[in-house]
Amino acid sequence: MRPGGRIYAVVRRAAIGVYADGFIHAGNIAYLALLTLFPFFIVMAALAQLFGRTPDVQHAVYGFLATVPPSVRELVAKPIEDVLASNNTGALLWLGALVGLWTVGSFVETIRDILHRAYGTKPSKGFWHYRAGSILIIIGSVVLAMSAFSAQVVLTAIEQFVWRLLPFGAAVQPLISLTRLAPLLMLIGALYAMFVTLAPGKYRIAPCPKWPGALFTALWWMIVTMLLPVVVGFFGGYGRTYGSLAGVIVTLLFFWLVGLGLVFGAHLNAALAESPETSVKDATPGP
Repeated sequence: MRPGGRIYAVVRRAAIGVYADGFIHAGNIAYLALLTLFPFFIVMAALAQLFGRTPDVQHAVYGFLATVPPSVRELVAKPIEDVLASNNTGALLWLGALVGLWTVGSFVETIRDILHRAYGTKPSKGFWHYRAGSILIIIGSVVLAMSAFSAQVVLTAIEQFVWRLLPFGAAVQPLISLTRLAPLLMLIGALYAMFVTLAPGKYRIAPCPKWPGALFTALWWMIVTMLLPVVVGFFGGYGRTYGSLAGVIVTLLFFWLVGLGLVFGAHLNAALAESPETSVKDATPGP
C-alpha cells in the first residue's frame, strides 16, 4: 500500500472513481432497487408457474430476505407476499411479468452504465440491442436464483438428516457447517456473472480479473447487513426524525450503501484492467 506501489495505485484509482461518480450512482441504485424489487419477484413467479416450480419462488424470497437487515426485512416481506398473492394466476400475472421485465431491465442498464463509466468506454450498440440483452439476463438470473435457492433448501435438509439421524453426524459437523456459506458463495457467483456479462466487450474477453469486484461487493453487502442495524440503533434510530417512514429510509440507506460497494467493485475491476499484466490493447472490441 506504499505510495507508488501497484496496490496503492489500484485502490487510489478505484477510490477516485467512486468519489467522482459513486454517490450519484449509489442513489440511483437505491431508488431502482426499491422500485424493481417487487417486479422482479413477479417475473420470477410467472416463470416458476411456466416451469412448474412455484414453491421455488418462496425459497428465493426467503433467501433474499436473509441477506438484508431485520428492519428492511420487516418493511418488504409482507408487501412481497401480498404482491405475489394478488398476481399469482392468469393474464394478470403475465401482464405484471412483462411490466416487470421492462422495469428490472432499467436496473440492469444502470449497472451497465456504471461499468462503462468505470472502464472509460461508451456503449457501442443501440438501445434495443442492450434492452433485449437485459431481458435475457433477467430471465437467466431468475432461473439461476430459483435453482440456487432450491439447492440451498436441499442442503439444509441433508444437514438436518446427517446431524439428527446418522451416528457419525457429530464428527462431520464442521464440514456440514460449511454449507452455511452457500448464500455468500451464491451472492459472489451472481455478482461475478453480472460483472462479466455487463462489462464492455473488450474487457469482458480480456484476461483482466473480474472476481475482485464481485468478492468485494459481496463482502461489503454482508458487512452492511450486519452492521447497519447496530449503527442505526447506536444513533437512536430514525423514528424520531422520520416517524412512520423510518423503515423506508433505512431500506433506502441499505440499498444506497450496497450500491456504493457495487460502484467501488466496478472501479476496482477497471483499475485492475489498466495494469500492464492485463492490458486490453489487443483485445477484440465488443458491445
